[in-house]
Amino acid sequence: MNNSRRIVIQLLIASVAILFCSKLFYMQVIDDDYKSAAQNNVMKRFVSYPFRGMISDRNNHLMVYNDPVYDIKIVPKEFKNVDTAAFCQRFDIPHKDFDKLWKKARRYSWVKASTLKKQLTKEEFAEIESYLIDFPGVYVSPRTVRGYNYKSAANALGYIGEIPPRQLKKDTLKYYREGDYVGRSGLESYYEEYLRGQRGASYKMVNVRGVVKGSFQGGEYDTLSVPGKNLTSTIDLDLQAYAEKLMKGKVGSLVAIEPSTGEILAMVSAPDYDPGLLSGRLLGKNIGKLYGDSLKPLFNRPIMAAYPPGSIFKTLQALVALQEGVIRPGEKIYCDHKLIGDHAPIGLFDIQRAIKYSSNNFFVKVFKEVLNRGVDSNTFVDSRLGLDKWHSYMLRFGLGQRLGIDLPGEKKGYIPSSAFYDRYYGHNRWKASNIQSLAIGQGEVLVTPIQMANMGALLANRGYFYTPHLIKDVDGNGPLEKYTIKHETNIDPAYYDEVIKGMEQVVQGTATRAYIKDFPIAGKTGTVQNPHGPDHSVFMAFAPVEHPKIAVSVYVENAGWGGRAATAISGLVLEKYVRGHITRPWMEKYVLKGDFLY
Repeated sequence: MNNSRRIVIQLLIASVAILFCSKLFYMQVIDDDYKSAAQNNVMKRFVSYPFRGMISDRNNHLMVYNDPVYDIKIVPKEFKNVDTAAFCQRFDIPHKDFDKLWKKARRYSWVKASTLKKQLTKEEFAEIESYLIDFPGVYVSPRTVRGYNYKSAANALGYIGEIPPRQLKKDTLKYYREGDYVGRSGLESYYEEYLRGQRGASYKMVNVRGVVKGSFQGGEYDTLSVPGKNLTSTIDLDLQAYAEKLMKGKVGSLVAIEPSTGEILAMVSAPDYDPGLLSGRLLGKNIGKLYGDSLKPLFNRPIMAAYPPGSIFKTLQALVALQEGVIRPGEKIYCDHKLIGDHAPIGLFDIQRAIKYSSNNFFVKVFKEVLNRGVDSNTFVDSRLGLDKWHSYMLRFGLGQRLGIDLPGEKKGYIPSSAFYDRYYGHNRWKASNIQSLAIGQGEVLVTPIQMANMGALLANRGYFYTPHLIKDVDGNGPLEKYTIKHETNIDPAYYDEVIKGMEQVVQGTATRAYIKDFPIAGKTGTVQNPHGPDHSVFMAFAPVEHPKIAVSVYVENAGWGGRAATAISGLVLEKYVRGHITRPWMEKYVLKGDFLY
């Protein structure tokens, strides 16, 4: 009996010994978790954020740079035996807020760092830097936010902010991590992959209080961050600032393009805002205010707003009519006021005179001729075939589709096709007279301000354009390739000369506020009907007529006749860019006063 008891006890002791030995073997030889945990007690990974590429204007004025800021991070596991009241006081964190942040950090990870306080300035960081050693588990992460030397071009530049969760999930390359900054709008978003650079990492030995003692294994595993690429914008800051000054207090847009390259010289969305409002810790607060503004300053009107073009559209109608042989240069058509209301006098009109006086009846007549070419004896079928051909011309002008500017959010505008009217009226149940409003830029046609300016560019070039763009150089390699491709309209260049002669006469007729002595301008006014209030004022032009340097479109909402607000602003901008100064200060006062309706 005694022997049996002894054997049982011995077996029990042996079993326990084997169990302990097995566990010890597993911990020391098989399982790496404990080894890693031991290393984590002394080695820390520090992310090195790259400098984001900077943005300059076409004359090398630095527009966007990097401002250093510091994030304070906490590792819950290491945050032990700390006087939290003293910590909150030193780091200026209300105790109630700290409790929330602490719980959030613990939920995220016990051993990984969570952000406790974001974007401290250099001065704020200097005040707390010496206290870091007193609080184990608290680290600093340097990074940068955007700084601006000028309060211009906010909607074009865009802003950066923390990556949204939805975008983070779509990041299949796993470049981004929670809390990283990305371009959220404008150029910052479009050129994100060029601007962001490449993140680096370093591994440091730290003591139990989190003080860095040196590199881990001599820096063997460290990687250097690679700065982002610098961008040179096509924007001329002096012209941009002047255009913004003229558009102040108004709602609308202004776009100026260098016709020979498609480079955008100025782009104003009015009302605008200071780009500095959307940088730093106040971004969230300020963007909420901007979104709540009834005048929608974050709405980038030059590429997002779609308006009826009004009478500036007649220049394109004239080109189509000439190319289709509906009318010849110099050929006259008698026009009364029987087809549509008109401000032009009754009489004989050729292309030039029709453009000069903006004759609605002339362009309704030639538009009907363009649609009804006698291809089919049925006038309904003939109109449908004619509209489809007309539609193809509009696409050549870059209308009804995105031009492809280097900004996100560009809208297409709208050029109706036969399919649209088939849905509205029924198949073969409409004809040219039903859609004659298209002839004068009204009805269903919609264009964006950037498309209007591009009209001016292709007229200035006598038949071609380059896609408008805002960046002319990416880190010394020129613009993106797609902005070097010439788009031909395939319309006889001679017909452009006919239209341009008419546009020159406009400046001496309905657009005298753009007339400048010894400064030849070709332009076309537009007064766009607005059922919700006063008409919209629009003007499209380029200058000088020979060897054009700039094409511009101006659209001012609820400002009445095109020959007032939009024409006056355009004339000032054209002269400012070509001559470098203005010669009509009284016209500038007229624009700044903004009393256009009476």
